[in-house]
Amino acid sequence: MKMVKSLLLGSTAGLLAAGGVQAADLPVKAKPVEYVKICSLYGAGFYYIPGTDTCIKLDGYLRFEIPGHATNFGAYYSGANAANNRLSDYFYTRSRESLNIDTRTATQYGLLRTYANLAFSWSSRGYSGAGTGLTGGATAYATAGAPGAQADGNIAQGGLGVYYAFIQFAGFTLGKAVSQFSAPWANYPANNFDQLPGGGGTITGINQFTYTADFGQGISLSVSAQDPVQHLQSNLWNVSAITTAGIVGGAYGANDFGGNRAPDLVAMLRVDQAWGLFQASFAAHDNHAGYYGQYETSGYPSDKWGWAGQLALSIKNIPTGAGDTINIQGVYTNGASRYNFQDIANVTYSMFGGTGLAGAYGSIGFAGVSDAVFVAGSGMELTTTYGMNAGYTHNWDPQWNTSIYGAWGAVRYNGTAKGYICGSAAMAALLTAGSTCNPDFDLWVIGTKTAWTPVKNLTFSGEVNYSQLNQSYAGSVNFPGSTGAAKPPAVYEFKDQGTVSFLFRAQRNW
Repeated sequence: MKMVKSLLLGSTAGLLAAGGVQAADLPVKAKPVEYVKICSLYGAGFYYIPGTDTCIKLDGYLRFEIPGHATNFGAYYSGANAANNRLSDYFYTRSRESLNIDTRTATQYGLLRTYANLAFSWSSRGYSGAGTGLTGGATAYATAGAPGAQADGNIAQGGLGVYYAFIQFAGFTLGKAVSQFSAPWANYPANNFDQLPGGGGTITGINQFTYTADFGQGISLSVSAQDPVQHLQSNLWNVSAITTAGIVGGAYGANDFGGNRAPDLVAMLRVDQAWGLFQASFAAHDNHAGYYGQYETSGYPSDKWGWAGQLALSIKNIPTGAGDTINIQGVYTNGASRYNFQDIANVTYSMFGGTGLAGAYGSIGFAGVSDAVFVAGSGMELTTTYGMNAGYTHNWDPQWNTSIYGAWGAVRYNGTAKGYICGSAAMAALLTAGSTCNPDFDLWVIGTKTAWTPVKNLTFSGEVNYSQLNQSYAGSVNFPGSTGAAKPPAVYEFKDQGTVSFLFRAQRNW
């Protein structure tokens, strides 16, 4: 056995030696090793793409959240959830991974940059109402996180959000980015709540062609053309098609937009200093309707341009503590309502509550936001809105901070528009004797958020707010009934409506 072992070891050594000789005889050239190098030109986290002079940074976050009495952390302003009955969801859940891809290259024309933000989300189902007279059960649910029904096996399939995708070069921004009209915090002055009125939004980006002139010392001017269709159109109501069901749902006619003819034109002046920021924004918005009736022979109203103006102010490091901030903005619009009731906010409201009115089943508050209204044979009557929002954030220490915030948005229809809406046969059929019609309304929101960051880049936050719809109708309404909300036909009192929303969120940035 000892001799066999010696022979095996000797044979193995011989084979290895022979192999070494043969390998040494071959003219093999080793491939060069490309090491990833740190790129210090643009801050931490950038690396050179091997073999190029382009730097890249990958970052993002993973988030889990539970909005209570809300979806997408908004409020229950309409639908089955605003019925405040057994069909209302008390909570909702969502998991999300966000990925940012930032590339930068120095050129003879200045910085060439591309940026993309992709969000992969899975959301639990939310109650939508069966609409068949038999509510409840799995068939009445919408699979919010999947494109197909639960029964088809897509229960693990989530959704992809393309928030930003733009190129920046020689002062130009081309692609999907936050509107130049919006303040840097958009509709989040000190909150996670999505649906604040009172200023510009487009936090998920809007396609644009923008040029920014940098004058130095933090002063810049941007001019932009933006695609309005997805984010900047509220409602363009043809009141000739108004219905009773539409009215109690917050819609005063058929939404009668024509094709996309002109971009929104935006100008923005910004002063960004160590003390904070000041910004003035202006936007022009074309209202282009379809036809009065079903065919082009019915005629159409002429286009009418609306506009919006906004002032925004941010103050940093105020005396209450290091890192404390105040953000505030105010806006006025005429025929461009989405610059106030931003693209994630509701533009129709239909909320239910209790009542003390004798003979009434319950109470209702309904309202709607539009850019303009018209009837067959008339021109457009532009809708006026105005409002503001503000937030204050206080840092107790490096791990804890608390914020308070509020917002207000007002919608006002002129006398002619009110005549179209209130003079309709559908409205006359709804109102009880002695009731008054006025589609004007105000929306108020007030809330607070507290966040705890126990270790770097991991934050737990809790937020609660109260929203109130102050409508201007008086008296009561002959509600026609809603199977989707399980509300029976009956007399309902006109009454202001309020709702509470809350959010728990855990987020790990990387």
